Amino acid sequence: MALRAQAHIDPAALAANAVTLRAVLSRGTRLCAVVKADGYGHGAALAAAHTGADWLAVATALEAAGLRAAGFATPRILVMGALSPAEREIALAARADIVAWNLASLDGLPSVARVHVKLDSGMGRLGTRSPEQATAVAEALAARGQLAGLMTHFATADVPGDPFFAEQLSRFTAWARPLNARFPDALVHAANSAATLAAPAAHFDMVRAGVALYGLDPANTDPARLALRPALRLTSYVAAVKACAAGESAGYGRRFVAARDTVLATVPIGYGDGWRRGLTNNADVVIHGERYPLVGTVSMDNITVDLGPGGSPVRPGDTVTLIGDGITAEEVAGRLGTLNYEVTCGLTARVTRTEVA
Repeated sequence: MALRAQAHIDPAALAANAVTLRAVLSRGTRLCAVVKADGYGHGAALAAAHTGADWLAVATALEAAGLRAAGFATPRILVMGALSPAEREIALAARADIVAWNLASLDGLPSVARVHVKLDSGMGRLGTRSPEQATAVAEALAARGQLAGLMTHFATADVPGDPFFAEQLSRFTAWARPLNARFPDALVHAANSAATLAAPAAHFDMVRAGVALYGLDPANTDPARLALRPALRLTSYVAAVKACAAGESAGYGRRFVAARDTVLATVPIGYGDGWRRGLTNNADVVIHGERYPLVGTVSMDNITVDLGPGGSPVRPGDTVTLIGDGITAEEVAGRLGTLNYEVTCGLTARVTRTEVA
């Protein structure tokens, strides 16, 4: 059945990408699937079910609660983001591990809480830049039997050859290794997808893989170079086909005016679905295996495609592919000047997610 905006999610691709990642892991290293932002737009439950990960990680308390409500009763879940007091209650009620980096955050912490201490080794967001403060927090938690992990996050792992990655890894290793010797039950973890694929020294006890699990290239170039399989295909359909004479226009602002007689197809997808307005006159779609240019302004609910002058085999009801069939999320991101992450995360709730066989 044709739907106006449909994301087809391939569970076999999710599973294959997990196998690819596990193949490079150091011996004994666990795989944590990062399924935040609804699995990078792919559906968190689908990602959690098909990657076979040892752990799941999210950014928010409500994401953790949602996974539990969806039936994921047993996996360990790590909430990596900042938590207000109310959000902390939600996370702990979902039996999720949480993150801390100062002693004040331990006030009133229930005895059931499992906490990972975050050293800010250079990302400059959450965590403490002070190894001494991070150590004090870890020691306090260990004394209470609540220390679950030691962690950091890399800023430039996806930039090949960037020396700052090595600096961060060195800072984190110098802090985490001695603490882990004292508290061997604390899980040491730092690597994102890029570090998992390129830096075995960053694997430690667990890696937190996100974007690569979905078949997206951490360096935003080409997933095929890493043997990753894109798990998402975005489609719509042709709603109308009409002639457009030279000098006639299509879309808001008349940003497309036909230079010659041609035929246009209207496709019912737009920025209300996450197909960004920045793709105006700046994208291709695939119909019947052929590429056609998107022309005119991307509106909230529709785009137009130039089929060329006469003789087109395209008819109303035909499937239109916007991601897939040779068009990668990386290509779309390049046209927008952004990242593949943002392309898939930006698909809105109007896009139906469908698991394909």
